[in-house]
Amino acid sequence: MALLAGSALAGAQNLSQGTVVVTVLPKHEGEVPLRVAQQDLNAKVDGKNAEVTLWRPYAASDYVELVLLLDDGSRSSLGRQISDIEQFVKTLPPNVRVAIAYMQNGSAIFETPLSTDPAVVLKGLHLPSGGPGSSASPYFCLSELARHWPSNDTTARREVVMVTDGVDLYQMGFDPDNPHMQAAIEDAARAHLIVDSIYWQMEGRPGPRYGESFVGQGMLQIVAEATGGKSFYMGSGNPVSFAPYLNEMQRRFRNQYVLGFTAPAGRKPSVEELRIKLRVSGADVDVPHKVWMTPVAK
Repeated sequence: MALLAGSALAGAQNLSQGTVVVTVLPKHEGEVPLRVAQQDLNAKVDGKNAEVTLWRPYAASDYVELVLLLDDGSRSSLGRQISDIEQFVKTLPPNVRVAIAYMQNGSAIFETPLSTDPAVVLKGLHLPSGGPGSSASPYFCLSELARHWPSNDTTARREVVMVTDGVDLYQMGFDPDNPHMQAAIEDAARAHLIVDSIYWQMEGRPGPRYGESFVGQGMLQIVAEATGGKSFYMGSGNPVSFAPYLNEMQRRFRNQYVLGFTAPAGRKPSVEELRIKLRVSGADVDVPHKVWMTPVAK
């Protein structure tokens, strides 16, 4: 059996602990939400068996903190999606605190604080500046957001929806080991961020464009998988509407679990590889592949 008893792990010289958010969705929308028991779960950290110490579904009263992170380098055509974003914010349940920020010069510039009041949030929603490349690397912006999350509530789920083309202007080719992207993933793991993305192709950027959609979508997919999020895109162009993606985000909020575990690890906090398996049929599961582990006090 992959789950270790507490006594088995207790014999390890060093133990570390971690906590992540796992999204478990029925494969077909409209089905009754799945109920997954702890005994249906196997977990490994850095290839070593882990002991699950916490597994429960989030309640409707548990807070979500959501940052809509829009690329300020987008052209004004993004304005066609503003009504969908407004509708999304207005229909969020009362347990979701939202803020709007724009990617500018490698930073996440907040237009509003986290709030459950749609009127407050939507004051910060406006057309992007449209200056090609004005955001610098979207991964710089994500790292900065992770390091300066606008809340100290450690009990809330932290979700980010990035609207960007995912292209790193400082290293424009597709590279799974892109150092800026990998640094953003590690920063997101430390801050317990779930990073979702909506691909939006930039317009007006100078230089060659061939293969940019492949590059950006591929890198956004890597970030989503590493953090337990979802990457949304439609072919190589821009979607007609954000509404289906934003509706899916609400569905995800309603089908999430908190997972806590311990595993043999080093003496210092570190980002490690996490893998889980669920013995449940008919489920789509998103779990972070990167997890922030901290030593268990002896």
